[in-house]
Amino acid sequence: MAGKKSKALFARSKKILVGGVNSPVRAFNAVGGDPVFFRSGKGSRVTDVDGRTFVDYCGSWGPLILGHAHPEVLAAAKAAMQNGSSFGAPTQVECELGEAVRDALPSMQRVRFTSSGTEAVMSAMRVARAYTGRDLVLKFVGGYHGHVDSLLVAAGSGATTLGRPDSAGVPAAWAKTTLLLPYNDIEAAKKLFKTRGREIAAVIVEPVAANMGVVAPEEGFLETLRALTKKSKSLLIFDEVITGFRLFYGGAQVAMKITPDLTCLGKIIGGGMPVGAYGGRRGIMELVAPMGPVYQAGTLSGNPVAMAAGLATLKTLKKTMPYARMAEETAILTQELRSMARFRSLPVRVNHIASMLTVFFTDAEVRDFASAKTSDTKAYARFHSGLLEGGVYFPPAQFEAAMLSAAHTARDLEFTLDAAAKAFKRL
Repeated sequence: MAGKKSKALFARSKKILVGGVNSPVRAFNAVGGDPVFFRSGKGSRVTDVDGRTFVDYCGSWGPLILGHAHPEVLAAAKAAMQNGSSFGAPTQVECELGEAVRDALPSMQRVRFTSSGTEAVMSAMRVARAYTGRDLVLKFVGGYHGHVDSLLVAAGSGATTLGRPDSAGVPAAWAKTTLLLPYNDIEAAKKLFKTRGREIAAVIVEPVAANMGVVAPEEGFLETLRALTKKSKSLLIFDEVITGFRLFYGGAQVAMKITPDLTCLGKIIGGGMPVGAYGGRRGIMELVAPMGPVYQAGTLSGNPVAMAAGLATLKTLKKTMPYARMAEETAILTQELRSMARFRSLPVRVNHIASMLTVFFTDAEVRDFASAKTSDTKAYARFHSGLLEGGVYFPPAQFEAAMLSAAHTARDLEFTLDAAAKAFKRL
């Protein structure tokens, strides 16, 4: 678990930071013990303040697809910083990153950068409501789309970990603008649109769910959403904050050949710096100020350091195309973890897609939030503790995705599997 210096820092931070952290899942409430405080990272590994090194499967919760401290990303960010950290005015690099995003995701004919994925989602929904003249938004149980007030209803990820799927402070009237359905339930979607389709401004969905753990869309699910929204003249919003440039160079929409009306991005497109983006068809996006009546702004939106880090990340991904190798390594890790669990007769399911995976401690097939919730979170906590003792840093919460990076090696996988074997044995 946490070393002496991490424990001391946590005690200190609790005297000034709320709960000792700046994002709830970091507090380790879901897995017990005190959080690990990191001081550095390089490639696939991170080092804590006590000098211990771990193979990292969080990657800052997804942005670091190239690994920690990638030299080309560092060089780009440093060069940008030397020219000035922020201007609150247009720069060339935000245009270049926007072009790179549009080229990879043709559905994003016009793009607006923000400072977080939450801002991107909030703004995309505002645009959808303005475009359709409707108020209701459909989301899926267990889907987390940032801490937007109206979407903190049956949210996954950290909200589920804390046992509070509905946040205090959200007016009931706002929550009523959100409709809920189970993820992967095609018939429920058809039934809802038959009765209320003309009231729905938008459907927002993770094309691959990653905040109830990794859950892939079943055949026909996303295609049905696309057909239903077109028929009812609602908009389809893909939340690709996690999946954008993670599954494929571009997004899940490119790999799956499904074109949404609006897309939200974050994480990878900032190369580890705070960033978000939303975009879509020109006729929709030109409702946004200064061209239209939908107001959205941000002092640090398009920050040149974040734009430079993101552009360097996308250029490196496009040049090296590490996706097939990362997917292969993830499949190997998944299969070995399944085999280890079977050998010890442990009820474990491992879901994976591309370079993301989640170890669920359940006998049930995990295809939606209800089945994900059958997981034994206490068993996951013990598993996490065992991995940590073995030098492997997995997400400190059952309902999060573990992610590989282009920096992970066969040696890292061997090290991880050795730690996992010992962790399973303890269970």
